[in-house]
Amino acid sequence: MLELALVLTLYVLYSGSRLFADDALAPALERARELLDVERLMGLHWEASLNQVFVEIKVLGLLSSYWYATAHYVVTAAVLLWLYRLGPERYVPARRALVAATLVGLALYLLLPTAPPRFMDGYVDVLSLHAADGWWGSDASAPKGLGGLTNQLAAFPSLHAGWALWVALVVQRNARTPWVRALGWAHALITAVVIVGTGNHWVLDAVAGWLVIVVGFLVAARIGQGLDRLRAARAEAPADATAQDRRTPSSV
Repeated sequence: MLELALVLTLYVLYSGSRLFADDALAPALERARELLDVERLMGLHWEASLNQVFVEIKVLGLLSSYWYATAHYVVTAAVLLWLYRLGPERYVPARRALVAATLVGLALYLLLPTAPPRFMDGYVDVLSLHAADGWWGSDASAPKGLGGLTNQLAAFPSLHAGWALWVALVVQRNARTPWVRALGWAHALITAVVIVGTGNHWVLDAVAGWLVIVVGFLVAARIGQGLDRLRAARAEAPADATAQDRRTPSSV
C-alpha cells in the first residue's frame, strides 16, 4: 500500500502541475514544431508513420491504449513493492532516483510546456479513438471525466518512458534470472514505442525522459554518499568525545 501511495502521490504532483503550468497552446505548439525540426535533422522523425500503423491496426491501437493508461502505474508500483521486499539497501536508492527524476520532469513541464503530436495536424489521438472501450476519457489518459485535471502540455520529457527505463535499470540491477531482466527491458522498449505510436509523445520526449532518469540516479547516488558521510561523522563524534574525557584529569 505504501508503494501504491507513492505512485499515486507522484501522479497527483504530475496532474497538479497543470495548476501552475502555462496552458497557452500557441507557444506549446511552437515548441513542438521546434522539437520536430530537431528530429528531422537527426533522422528521428518516426511519429507520423508509426502513428498511422497504430491507427490502421485497431487491435494494436486498443492494446497500446490500455498499455499507455495502465502499465505506467501498475508496473512501477509492482517493482517498488518488489524492491521494498528485497530490503532497504536496494529499495531506498531506487526510490530516491524515481522521486528525484520525477521532480526534474515536473520542473521541465513548468518551464517548457510542449504539445504532444496528437495536438498537431497529421497525427491521431489513438487513446481517443478507443476511449469507449477503456476507462480513460477522450481528451487524456486520465479517468473519464477527469481529463480537465491533467496537464496535456506535458509532453517533454516523457515520464512514461522515464519510469519504464527506471524499471528496466532496477530490474537489471536486482533480478537474478536473465528472463526477468529481459522483461524489464521489454517493458521499457514497448513503452517507448507505445507513447510515440499513440500520438502522445515525440521521439525526443522519450530520449529526454531517459536522460531525466539518469539524472535521478546521479542525484540519488550523491544523496546516498552525503548521508553515508553524515552517519560516519556522527559515529566518530562519540568516540572522539570519549577519548577527550580520558585525557581530561578528573577533579577531586
